[in-house]
Amino acid sequence: MMRTLLWMGWLASLTATAQTLPVLDQNPTGLRWYRIKTPNFRVLYPQGLEQTAQRTAWRLEQVYEPVSASLARRPRPISIILQNQSTISNGFVTLTPRRSEFVTTPPQDPFLLGTLDWLDQLAVHEFRHVVQNEKALTGFSKAVYSVLGYAALAGITQGVPDWFFEGDAVGTETVLTRSGRGRIPYFDLGFRTNLLAGRRFSYPKAVGGSYRDNVPNWYTLGYFMTTYLKRNYGANVWSDVLNRYYRFPLYPFSFSNSLKRTTGLRVEKLYRRTLADLDETWRKQQEGLRITPATYYPVRTTRRVFTNYEYPQYLTDSTLLAIKSGLGDISQLVLLSRNGHEKKVFVQGLFNDPQHFSAAGGKACWIEYQYDPRWWQRVYSEIRLLDLTTGRLRHLTHRGRYTAAALSPDGRKLAAVRNDAAYTTRLVVLDAETGQELQVLENPDSQFYQHPRWQDNQTILVVTLKNGGKTIEAINTQENTRRPLLPVQNENISHPQPWGPYVLYNSPQSGIDNIYGVDTRNGQTFQVTSRPTGAYHVSVSPGGRQLAFHDFTVEGHRIAEMPLDPAQWVPASSVRDREVRYFGPLLAQQPNGQQAVAVLSDSLPAGTPYPSSRYTRLGNAINIYSWGPIVTSSGQALTVGVLSQDLLSTTQLAAGYAYNQPEQVGNIYANLSYQALYPIIDLGFQSGNRNTSLYIDRREPLDSLRTDKWQYNQFTAGLRLPLILTRSKYLQNLTLSANYGYQQVSGYDLPVRYLTEVGFGRSLNTVNYAFSYSRTLRQSRRDVAPRWGQALSATWRTTPFGGSLNGELWAVQGSLFFPGLLKHHSLRLRGGYQQQMRGTYRFSPAVFFPRGQSYVSFDQLRIGSAEYRLPLLNPHWALGRWLYIQRVKAAGFFDAAEGQSRVTQQGRPQTITRQYSTAGLDLTFVFNPMRLRTPLEAGVRTIYNLNTGEWLFQPLVIDIGF
Repeated sequence: MMRTLLWMGWLASLTATAQTLPVLDQNPTGLRWYRIKTPNFRVLYPQGLEQTAQRTAWRLEQVYEPVSASLARRPRPISIILQNQSTISNGFVTLTPRRSEFVTTPPQDPFLLGTLDWLDQLAVHEFRHVVQNEKALTGFSKAVYSVLGYAALAGITQGVPDWFFEGDAVGTETVLTRSGRGRIPYFDLGFRTNLLAGRRFSYPKAVGGSYRDNVPNWYTLGYFMTTYLKRNYGANVWSDVLNRYYRFPLYPFSFSNSLKRTTGLRVEKLYRRTLADLDETWRKQQEGLRITPATYYPVRTTRRVFTNYEYPQYLTDSTLLAIKSGLGDISQLVLLSRNGHEKKVFVQGLFNDPQHFSAAGGKACWIEYQYDPRWWQRVYSEIRLLDLTTGRLRHLTHRGRYTAAALSPDGRKLAAVRNDAAYTTRLVVLDAETGQELQVLENPDSQFYQHPRWQDNQTILVVTLKNGGKTIEAINTQENTRRPLLPVQNENISHPQPWGPYVLYNSPQSGIDNIYGVDTRNGQTFQVTSRPTGAYHVSVSPGGRQLAFHDFTVEGHRIAEMPLDPAQWVPASSVRDREVRYFGPLLAQQPNGQQAVAVLSDSLPAGTPYPSSRYTRLGNAINIYSWGPIVTSSGQALTVGVLSQDLLSTTQLAAGYAYNQPEQVGNIYANLSYQALYPIIDLGFQSGNRNTSLYIDRREPLDSLRTDKWQYNQFTAGLRLPLILTRSKYLQNLTLSANYGYQQVSGYDLPVRYLTEVGFGRSLNTVNYAFSYSRTLRQSRRDVAPRWGQALSATWRTTPFGGSLNGELWAVQGSLFFPGLLKHHSLRLRGGYQQQMRGTYRFSPAVFFPRGQSYVSFDQLRIGSAEYRLPLLNPHWALGRWLYIQRVKAAGFFDAAEGQSRVTQQGRPQTITRQYSTAGLDLTFVFNPMRLRTPLEAGVRTIYNLNTGEWLFQPLVIDIGF
């Protein structure tokens, strides 16, 4: 997450002089903020979260030394912002501006959380990113920062692979805590399965990804590569590598060369050695493994594209619901049967962790994210309930914070986990018809609950995370009593499922995730499945004779089924420990490692609270994070300025001096965007010089070209209202805006002017109103464009205050998206109409114009377009170390326009009509240059002008990574 934000922040700095600054995620205006100051941190938190903020501040100070030690860098004080309005569990670090944010809602995902407190894990993982960034203040990189600020420093860090940043942070959380993702078998499931199946991807593919195969992400890749190097060259080896890199990071592959000068290994060789070591390690883990047989449910998919079928829920003894997803499919409910029949049941919206999907009593329920329309930091988690008989979907809750839900066997009630904004967790019972909370169960010890399931219609099974580890509790909702079914231990158990006197659950006890069972009568535990790479999310058939689960193959997760026979189960005490502790040798190497583990085992910090004070948005609105020269993306101007953004992302400021190379003139500018209110307030000012060259007559010979240098002042003020309206599988956005502009010109001495410029008109007052709406189906990774969708925009520009210049324009434009001939193809139809008054000023166009044709202004303009997009190839082509091509795409288009204007010729008014049409083909490549993880897309466009018969070839840049 940190790397994405650094990349976006660096690229945004290139266009920060734009008049409209980007929309940032906001908290509600009424939220009051406070700040705790410690020696090394500034913890910002909203009202009502002080106890959690104090605890987090203590944790951060306690892990400061252990987390910093192996990189030999003690970071300067940094602000940590606790965000409690969102239910999307996350954390990140960024340099633009320098800060870290922790979303305080803990995840239900056991393979992310493990057995740690959520904020403790963030304290270690995200602070390691802070240390990594601080390491960049070395040698030449430090000098660049001194001249250009954090935006330039973020650009320099792009030379360090993503896998290092996230892998090193995962390794740190693993070594310094009792949990961490390096200890969780699911974390390396895809990597391990690929190697055991003989799939060794090339290094470019491992970094860049694939549109066909499951390529493990950079967290997993990086954890093993960074850990391998530490195991063989010492815990401080990466400190030495980074020192060399940041001394002079500007030449290509300087990180790999720094690695070679330190260890003798380039990144490619390090990757190959890591794979060889892991292949040997994981094959030894498989030796002597007894496999429990199971039968896969037949599915409708192709082996060529990675596709998952997960989280089975029986409806009958021979049919079950599952969630299908993958590189070519957005998440959807499907009905599977043993005879191979597959039926799409429903396509969900923004899923909040599909692991907590539940079906019972003829219904299915799950959790979806719901964004506040305006305050995008406030994200709710709502319960959706689907009637499987009628297909009716109900939004059962409104503005809730539920992160897991399960239907009772009779389908009348729901057990749900509710995470409140105060970092507290509640287990609640809801009415499945009304969504009303019937009961809130007591949680006096502030335990964290995961994965509720009903044992019967009054008893709930739930995984409980306590300070010492995890257990499963049976909670009687009628008597309000609870009984632990397992001892509390540091074992990442999850997903309980009742069956008679047993409770089945997931556990990594053997070192491979499998299904276990506990006999609730005597506490005995058994291993139920022993699958090669793991078995997950057990479900019991209504007849009680079969169990289903999903396991993993190189083609994706698959649903498997086996008989339920306790006589075949193996006592857990006799299960061989096959855990791979790849991090093991580092425990003795890591400086202050045991100190951090001991600290994170404490439930409460000792000592007196840190001082806290009120933190206001306006009082801290200016926070400059970049300064000095900025090269614009066009390459036609050089800007020297400052960029500012406050820590709560409410106020943005860009100011400086810009030099226009083509006209050889300059201007000063200042743009301000205040986003803490419901409408965004934008202000802008420019003052400087311009050069205009034009012919003052149209007679032959054309020798009347004149050039004039003139001065201008420009002021803009506007309101924007961007809204997210997504409530289903369709992504919906609406933006309303109104802007006022004033431009005053002096020193313009030419007798003629362009109609689109003020010139000798001296001043211009304009008002611009705009509306845009889009509704598009979510896309899979393999989709080239939305397969269904609509978009509509409308614009009205006018000069309402009179003066020597007047003009008016209104326009409307729309798009329709349809599926193409094959699965990932897309057809887009566009149309629009623009009308412009024949005044003394002409506005720029508000609709598109045929590609390859220069725009011509008309009184009335009608336009239309058809565009067909499709993927051609999904290869894995590597051109040495310089380029990795993973996709080839094509598009064909036809554009047409008809313009009409009223003109006076020889004293008589006439209507002239002109028609324009072009057709063309696009060929683009999705590629990763120089081993960067973020892909770019570029290619060539061929255009044929049907009016002139001319061909035109254009370079085409579609995506530059953000």
